[in-house]
Amino acid sequence: MRWMTKLGCRAITALVLSSLAWPATPVLKKIAAPPSLTSLPISVGGRVLTKESSGRTGFGSPQYEYQWPGTYFEAGFEGREVYFQVGKSHEILRVVLDEGAPFILTNPDPGVYRVSGLNTGAHRVRLYVVTESQSAPNYFGGFAISAGEKPHALTRRVRQIEFIGNSHTVGYGNRSPKPDCTQDEVWTWTDNSQSFGPLVAEHYHADYQINAISGRGIVRNYNGFSGDTLPAVYPYVLFDKNEEYSDPEWKPQIIVISLGTNDFSTPLSPGEKWHTREELHSDYEATYVRFVHRLRVRNPNAHILLWATDMAHGEIESEVQNVVEQLKKGGDANVTFIPIDHLSFTGCHYHPSTADDKLIRDALVRAIDRTLRIWHQK
Repeated sequence: MRWMTKLGCRAITALVLSSLAWPATPVLKKIAAPPSLTSLPISVGGRVLTKESSGRTGFGSPQYEYQWPGTYFEAGFEGREVYFQVGKSHEILRVVLDEGAPFILTNPDPGVYRVSGLNTGAHRVRLYVVTESQSAPNYFGGFAISAGEKPHALTRRVRQIEFIGNSHTVGYGNRSPKPDCTQDEVWTWTDNSQSFGPLVAEHYHADYQINAISGRGIVRNYNGFSGDTLPAVYPYVLFDKNEEYSDPEWKPQIIVISLGTNDFSTPLSPGEKWHTREELHSDYEATYVRFVHRLRVRNPNAHILLWATDMAHGEIESEVQNVVEQLKKGGDANVTFIPIDHLSFTGCHYHPSTADDKLIRDALVRAIDRTLRIWHQK
């Protein structure tokens, strides 16, 4: 009887130890021949074109085409594995299950990927696009589950915040250990998910959009190079400007803008349309005011925060402050100027680092907490 008791105890102990060892470490793998799958409903952060596709693996509809940085896709499910499809792309992706460590995919091959080894139960999966893709859009086929698993509804976030800007908002080379970078290194060390915008959104548990392009300004791009300015591209889903963006569910309570670095960080060159710095100032201020007016028409109740650094000997901060003062004189009381100084600029080409991004996040959070009491608590 004693022998039987000891054996029973050992069996129970083994069962308990086995349960304590669970969950197993999740595994990400590309699948050559995926099983029959069912597409999951997806929540999208950012601007995308949704297209029909003739896929045969549960990813047939919809297919997403996107180009603005910081786009992310999210879904919920109950089960032990989830699939997703990557299309033609030149990007770095971070795939996160629940609160686990991310899987990093650099220039992933097109096809279907599986994350397995999950604990039975409800899960949240999110795919972040962390790189910038100015030259061409990228594609995502969605998330899917296999037989025996089921979708799990996600709680919709009430808070929405939009970030508009240039390379500082993109997170240009923010993970770099050095300021002197090749273009390939800039691409490798750029991580929008660690830039200030997503960090602010995470603090408030808000959905967000990152509508930013490196090198672009309000009226003048970096060093005067030709190309669309940010306000010229902003209204569109993709940079080809073929389709205007419209989403009745996107109603950000806060819009954060940082534009002016590229307008003023380099001297005027012969042949540019502004003959003096004063002419550039006048054009910048008038165009910026018009841009905010257009944003106000689309977002009548949003609080708009304009921030700038002390780069260019204070010229950028001074000009942004002038814009805010003109907006207030014109009757817009729901706009604020925030100077953010003393950054290290140790990222690629002397851009903000991830440490700077945290400082910017903290400054914006303090400003938001002072301005919007309803967002004071997480």
